[in-house]
Parts: sequence; C-alpha cells; structure tokens
Amino acid sequence: MTEQPNRQKMAADGITAPLRYTVFRRIWLASLLSNLGLLIQGVGAAWAMTQMAASADKVALVQTALMLPIMLISMPAGAIADMYDRRIVTLVSLSIALIGASALTVLAGFNLITPELLLTFCFVVGSGNALFGPAWQSSVSEQVPPDALPSAVALNGISYNIARSFGPAVGGVIVAALGAVAAFACNAILYIPLLVVLLLWRRSVEPSRLPREKLNRAMVSGFRYITNSPPIKIVLLRTLVMGLIGGAIMALMPLVARDLLHGGAQTYGIMLGAFGMGAVIGALNIHELRKRMSGEAAIRACTVSMAFAMAALALSTEPVLTAAALVLAGAVWMAAIALFNIGVQLSAPRWVAGRSLAAFQASISGGIAIGAWGWGHLTDYAGVEVALLTAAGLMLISPLLGIWLTMPRVGARNEDADVLADPEVKLSLTGRSGPLVVEIEYRVAQENARAFHNVMQDVQLSRQRNGAYGWSIARDIADPELWTERYHCPTWFDYLRQRNRSTQSERALHQQAIDFHLGPEPVRIRRMLERPFGSVRWKDETPDRAGAEVLPVVATAAGSST
Repeated sequence: MTEQPNRQKMAADGITAPLRYTVFRRIWLASLLSNLGLLIQGVGAAWAMTQMAASADKVALVQTALMLPIMLISMPAGAIADMYDRRIVTLVSLSIALIGASALTVLAGFNLITPELLLTFCFVVGSGNALFGPAWQSSVSEQVPPDALPSAVALNGISYNIARSFGPAVGGVIVAALGAVAAFACNAILYIPLLVVLLLWRRSVEPSRLPREKLNRAMVSGFRYITNSPPIKIVLLRTLVMGLIGGAIMALMPLVARDLLHGGAQTYGIMLGAFGMGAVIGALNIHELRKRMSGEAAIRACTVSMAFAMAALALSTEPVLTAAALVLAGAVWMAAIALFNIGVQLSAPRWVAGRSLAAFQASISGGIAIGAWGWGHLTDYAGVEVALLTAAGLMLISPLLGIWLTMPRVGARNEDADVLADPEVKLSLTGRSGPLVVEIEYRVAQENARAFHNVMQDVQLSRQRNGAYGWSIARDIADPELWTERYHCPTWFDYLRQRNRSTQSERALHQQAIDFHLGPEPVRIRRMLERPFGSVRWKDETPDRAGAEVLPVVATAAGSST
C-alpha cells in the first residue's frame, strides 16, 4: 500500500489522526504545556490587578495588554513567518515571551510590581505570542498531510482549551496558596519544553528561486492578497465581530467571580475552567458540525447559543448555573473560532499562509482587545449585569450579518500549482527592472462576450491578489472579437513571483479564460518594460549593470501561461 492511501486513511480516522505524526505530536504536547503556563499567568495577572486597582477598566486592560500586540504586529509577524525559516521565528518569539515572563516573576518576587508594570510585561509576553502565532500555525501544514490539516487545526484549538479547562483552576489554586508570583514563575518554566522541541525539529526547507521580499513589500503583498480575496475578507470581518462581542465573557470574568458570585481567585479559576471544558467539547465536535451544517448555518447556531449563554451568565448568582452557562459559551465560541480558522487556512495558498493567519489573529485578538476596553468602561457605568446583557443582545442579532457577508463554502486546501517556465527574455534585465507591463490578447466570439467578461472579473482578482496592479480589460471598437487584458508588476522579480503564485484553481480559472479564444493561434502575450531607464546604455562607456546581477535559473516545469 502506498504512503498516500495510508495518509488518507489516517485522516479519515478522525480528529486524532494528526497525532500519529511524530513532529506534530511533540510540538502539540509541548504547546499544551505552554498554553497551560500562559493561562496560569493570566489568572495571576488578572487577580493581581483586582488587588491593586478597584476599577473595572484596569482589570479588563489585562486582557487588552495580552491581546493588543496580536492586533498591532500580526501583519509584520505573518510576513516574517512567510519570509524566514518558521522554526527560527518560533524560537525567537518564544524567547521574547520567556524574557517577559521571567522579568515579571522577578519584579513580583521583589514586590516591585505596579499596575503599569504588570500591563507592560503582559504586553511583552503578548508580543512574543503575537510573533509566534502565525509562524506556528502556518507550519502545521508542514507537519501533517493536506487531508489531516482541518483536524490538526482543530487539535491546536483543543490544545489551548484543554489547558483552559483546568489551567485557570490550577492557576486559581496557585494564586490562592502561593500568590501571583508563583503563577508568573510557572509560565516562564512551561515555555522551556516547547523551546526544546522546536530546537530538535529538523524542518525541511525548499530554497526559493527568487530573492526574499523586503518586509514592507511582503506586508503589502499580504494585504493585497487579502483585500482581493472575497472569502478571506468575509471570514475576517465575521471573526472581528465575534471577538468584539464575545470578548465580553473573558474580559469581565474576574468581575463575574468577584461581584456576581462573591468568590475569590479559586472561583475565578473554576469558572474559566468551565469555559475551557466547553471549548474542548466544541473542538471535538467540529468534524460533525462541518459534516452536518454549512458554514453559515453553523456560525448562526453558535452565535445564537452564545447569546443565551451570556444572558444566563449575567442573571445567575449560583456558581453551578454560571459554570453550566460557561460550558455552553465555551463550546460554541471554540466551534465558531475553529470554523473561521479552518476557513482561512484552507483558502490561503502556502506563500501567503502566515500573513493570512496573522490577519485572522488580528481580527479575533483585535476584536477581543477593543471589546474588552469597551465592556470594561460600560461595566464601570452600568454594572456587570447590564454589560453582559448588552453583549448578549448584540450577539443575538449578529447573524443578520450573514445576509450581506455569507460564510463561504470551504473544501480541500487550494494547493499551489506547478512552477512555470520563465518567459523568453532578450533585453538585459536586472531583478529591479520595471515596471513590467503585460498585455494578453484574446479573440472571443461576440456571442460569448458577456460570459468572457464575467470570467475576466475573477481573473482580475486573481492577478491583483498575486501581485499585479493597474489591471484593465479592453475591447477593440474596430474588431469586436479582439479583447486585451493589461496589468502591471513593479519589477521583473515581482512579475516572476506573481506568475508562480497562482494556485491550481487560479490556473484553472486562467485556462477557462483562454478557452474562449478562437482560432488556431494561441493567445498573444506581450511583456514590456515601461520607462526602461537603466536597461539602455545611454553612453558607450556606461557599464552594463545587468551583467553583474544573477537572475534566477530558467525553470523547466510545465506551462507557459502568462
């Protein structure tokens, strides 16, 4: 039996299939410990703030300090994850988080901590995690085969929520018995196993034919891809709304434990544990949910269920009822976030996976961070009950967004297509030569004009998200069968990147446009250098700069395309 059928059988075995892959299993188990430490620290930080400051907004700012960095640096973090060795990026980012956790432990140990310092070092830890997230999540596809990717995504969510199901309770016990400094120390120690596992991972890296993009250009490329990808835009907007409203639960949880249940750090930890337990239940049922319901129906069910859970949380004064509401809230929260995450991962090609996941992280974390600040202020003015009931009402009506922003259908991952051969070049070029102008002439039967034009609208998005700009389609007024597609790329290297970033479905779309072409001759393609300053020797003694620059080796892969 071949390896491919074996892999398909493993994927079919269910959500635990990715754990059969050694690298994924080791990293997953180590990340479980890391998540446990982070949640223990979160309990310690939130409870320490309740002891140092009475205002609800200061308590809620702990959640903001941990989540805001993900929103602020997610796109640079995603670009770095796509540009550099993802294993090295994860090691550096974990080291930053470890330094922040260690400094917080030392300051707390010497009783030097203040609300401002606590928020500062929570921000440092959050920054390390923000840099870590895109590199870690986008490397999952390198640890498991494509068929197992949805299960691996769900397992990563389960890892965090298994830790959340008992980590906060453990954190509450630690804080109650030994103080916040012990919680900070636990977090620092539990980063070490993940660092060791990542050091031992021998990641195979395929060297790129082209030089690495600069950071600012890579960020622009990621932003351009997302803005020209309607499915990803819809998922990100729905994720942002979910974070803005649903973040009220996590932001106000310390106040629920203190003011509504009249408990202490241990009660707070138990309540967070109930939420985490529900999240594990939700993650374990993702496969069944995806099989039985469309993405839009599943998200609507999750948001309506969360609205009722939030209302019960606001009205309950009994720990058992509150815990039950949190189990439901955790289950539907995790299910919704996992569905959003899977939608992004399976929609983005490998070259932009880190940046797409960074945008997803920015959406959810930015929503939670901004929402936490807003819910904290509302609580100061109106109380915990009113804030939670307001959030419940907004969550209940949020499915109306589906009228305009319907969740896209998600199937298998859109895999990268084969590398195309480089086009013939007779003009001396450097990698920085440009802008490059591409013109493609199609001859289309007049009765197919409308259908061709509709296909070209999708071709436009495909070209633009992969690096083209200034796209246009024109029809010859003297020869109505003649159509000209025209677009620009900034440089020669950018054109080579744009040309080979297309996925299999995009190549099929391009072929669909070519299929409209009439006649025995293929479509005519012109590649021209606009404003060719530097490609011409203006004086005989001017040195040929192109001769000193090494261009990529011409590929021998199939396809001439555009």
